[in-house]
Amino acid sequence: MRRGLARAWMAVVLAALLHNGWMWLVQRRTPETDLLALLPMDERDPTVGRAVANVADAAQQYFVVLVGSTDWTGARAAAAAYSHVLEAHPEWFGPVEQGALDEEQAMAPWWSRRAGLLTAADRRLLLGATPESWASTAMQNLTSPLGTGRIGAWQDDPFGVFRDWLQARAAETPVRPVDGLLRVDDDSMHYAVLPIRLRGRAFSFFAQQAVVPLLYEADSAAQRAAPGIRLLSAGIILPAAAAARQADHEMSTIGWGSLLGIVLLVWLALRSFRPIGLVLLSLGVGTLGALSVTALIYPKVHLITLVFGASLVGTAADYGLNYLCARVGDSRDPWIVMRTLLPGLACGVVTTVVAYLGLALTPFPGLQQMAVFAAVGLVFAWITVALWFPLIGGPAIQSSRLALWFGATRARWPVVNRSATTVAAGVAAAVVIAIGIMRLKPNDDIRLLQNSPPGIIEQEGEVGRILRAPAMTQFYVVRAASESELLVREEQLRVRLDSLATARVIDGYQAVSSWVPSAETQARDHELVATRLYGASGPLSRLATALGEDGTWVEATRRRLVAPAAPLTIKEWLASPISEPYRHLWLGEAGGEWASVVSLQGIDDAKLATLDAAAAGLRGVTFVDKIAEISGLLGRYRREMGWVIAFSYVAIFLLLLPRYGRRAWRVVAPSILASLAALALFGIVGQPLQLFHVLALLIIFGSGVDYAIFLIERPDAREGNAWLGVGLSAMSTLLSFGLLSLSQTPVLRAFGLTMLVGITVSMLASPYFCTDR
Repeated sequence: MRRGLARAWMAVVLAALLHNGWMWLVQRRTPETDLLALLPMDERDPTVGRAVANVADAAQQYFVVLVGSTDWTGARAAAAAYSHVLEAHPEWFGPVEQGALDEEQAMAPWWSRRAGLLTAADRRLLLGATPESWASTAMQNLTSPLGTGRIGAWQDDPFGVFRDWLQARAAETPVRPVDGLLRVDDDSMHYAVLPIRLRGRAFSFFAQQAVVPLLYEADSAAQRAAPGIRLLSAGIILPAAAAARQADHEMSTIGWGSLLGIVLLVWLALRSFRPIGLVLLSLGVGTLGALSVTALIYPKVHLITLVFGASLVGTAADYGLNYLCARVGDSRDPWIVMRTLLPGLACGVVTTVVAYLGLALTPFPGLQQMAVFAAVGLVFAWITVALWFPLIGGPAIQSSRLALWFGATRARWPVVNRSATTVAAGVAAAVVIAIGIMRLKPNDDIRLLQNSPPGIIEQEGEVGRILRAPAMTQFYVVRAASESELLVREEQLRVRLDSLATARVIDGYQAVSSWVPSAETQARDHELVATRLYGASGPLSRLATALGEDGTWVEATRRRLVAPAAPLTIKEWLASPISEPYRHLWLGEAGGEWASVVSLQGIDDAKLATLDAAAAGLRGVTFVDKIAEISGLLGRYRREMGWVIAFSYVAIFLLLLPRYGRRAWRVVAPSILASLAALALFGIVGQPLQLFHVLALLIIFGSGVDYAIFLIERPDAREGNAWLGVGLSAMSTLLSFGLLSLSQTPVLRAFGLTMLVGITVSMLASPYFCTDR
């Protein structure tokens, strides 16, 4: 029976091995590196979730470079050298198609409807200014023409209303076409703007490996072409690649560091290569199983999951180490030893898996994936120990001096009793913990989890300032039952945003309706132009008199300039290169609802409440602050996970009660003390409490209960092997999770710091509560 189960398990392990080989070597899968994939989708509003995804996808596709110099000629030469490098790799880079506002072909849809396009200022002037003033303006345009933004001849737009409309559109960005390039000036610096479309996903591991070296090569080429230029870059691929490199480095460091640490510990304690091989076997099987099952459940395994999984090494070794330490000096049949240990090992794996699966209760896909990876890995490692170790473990293990010394310390360890020393220690610990927890302050700001290199962040901020780039995480979502109604609602919002721009609350905004007014607005403006500018006895008649033209000229001009035309449509706008930088604003139709995004320029945290209030009373308009939303979500789940931990303690206590009876409280006490100690320490040192600290308490709970179970199964103070197993297990876990505390990834560092404190306290407290004198 035992051998049959062992063979069956061999088949499962071989299947996992083949599956991993097929995934990584044949399919050549790569880890997911998109940090946004770790975060929850919008849980309340699918349209808002779609807007966030649309904006994020657009950001992934674009990369912008500013090539600056005080000499425009130098900037042009450097920009040409930069572009030359990228043009040699069309498989990765493509130009961003942007039609200039003075290109007749690009502006054709608007030119043909120019009589229905008015700025708010011209609309007010048409309602208030006299015909004589409009005629005077037309004569000034004729004698001193303003070429900027003009298409066609003077007689095609004599009053300059279409020119004004074009200038209003041009004012949405400081970038201007100059000498065949896009240019923006910042004080004395002249920057050539190179917008680049990436053909691969910014979070693709292969794309990062191919694209980033080419960008560095282009940087070098530009510097050689014009030494002393200033290069600024912005795009998701740079921080994504930096995060991927960091995670890959940490995965190797933590994984190999944990592994080598465990090997050294086992060698020092047991002085044999056989236990080392057995521990490595259980860890290898656990990793294979975790990778296979996770890949079957999720289409992409996240790189952060692999980094977190590297820390699984320490926890997965617990079961094997406990068995091997039990065999020290014990010459009984291995199956008898395993049968003795099995209840405790079973309780240990159940409690730890329950703790890890607590992570799956969060809405964070990344944490859910980590929970599955860890739980499956532990189960695979545990089964390997239970079915294979008695078969291949060999004879009893000889003890070493270190093992004898460490095991003997249990007999001298203080234990809980009713003595004055115990009471005093308890009171002192309670006071320190209470002070620390009272000083504990939560901070759930998602920006605290940002780990992009400072240089990249500074460049992105500088590029955003110079280009007046819109915010990617704060915007409005507008929705309606039809396309025409959606544009009307956008226009209602824009009235309020124009007031905010005048009051300097924002620098500006970008909206689809700025380019495609609603059909109602186009019809109303067309009628206003036809009657106020080109109507009988209007400015056109006075202009004809000033020019010496007769009524025939007036009538011909009126017919030509105000001829009826079908309204400009979204379809025409999307087909034009003019829409290229703004297409992500249009969400289109989904589920019978039309939606769009209105992006904002020049906002800061102090203005967010005003921006939120601007949407009040407007049907179908929602202000989205994704940073505040995710931060609020982090805070809510931090509080709720506190209750989950409390429930877990109660559930595990009840689960342990039938076996341990009145001693069951002793099993959970070390973990409770460890969790409180970790929280108190964070309060004392001023570390803000975050969700990821609280989630680590689940893991502390699982590991701490394991240690207590292993000891309470053999409570005799002279039983040194159980204490040796706990010590090796705790040290291996400290090596793995302790190394996480050195991570540059804030999520992992929060886990690591909490685990470092909690595991240390739970290990030291376990013999205190679980040893009998």
